[in-house]
Amino acid sequence: MDEAALIQAARQGDLDAFNRLVLAYQDMVYNQAYRMMSESEAAEDAAQDAFISAFRNLGSYRGGSFKAWLLRIVTNLCYDELRRRKRRPTTPLEPVDQDDEEIESPRWLSDPGETPEETVERAELARALQRCLEHLPDDFRAVVVLVDLQGMDYMEAAQAIGNPLGTVKSRLARARLRLRDCLQGFWELLPAAFRLVEESDNNDQN
Repeated sequence: MDEAALIQAARQGDLDAFNRLVLAYQDMVYNQAYRMMSESEAAEDAAQDAFISAFRNLGSYRGGSFKAWLLRIVTNLCYDELRRRKRRPTTPLEPVDQDDEEIESPRWLSDPGETPEETVERAELARALQRCLEHLPDDFRAVVVLVDLQGMDYMEAAQAIGNPLGTVKSRLARARLRLRDCLQGFWELLPAAFRLVEESDNNDQN
């Protein structure tokens, strides 16, 4: 994919070019929204709104990481919605399907190469991690999702949330500590959960 050419074409009103960008980044944008919002329907709405906003504001894109630019848009939309919810509290919902049945493992968490046992373990870990993420402050949650779950480096994460590099590092360190404390309540998942965080720590140090 020639991203720069697609962006340029989309700026000139080429919807096909923009749709190719959407296909390339839709899972990433949805995952970011889901981890921030904890609801599949709200995440889908936020992701859709983010791409609409991105298309309307392509003229304001000044180069650099397009991925970080998109994630900044969806993260800000999630911040806005979370602030509205705090003013009007609602009951959090587990992800549900069209029949209002709880989804054990969203499609973007599935791995066709996994055994059934591994799928169950992944789903349980994802549920435990999501519940711990929900207890983080919004700004802490954003950085840990961007770096540890989306795989962005510190600089990209800083661009995505519009904060200095030092702020991202500080928030991430504090968020990881809080996650570790929270995940201690899930004893059977603790080794896998610690591997997730420790692998991120090791990658950052390399």
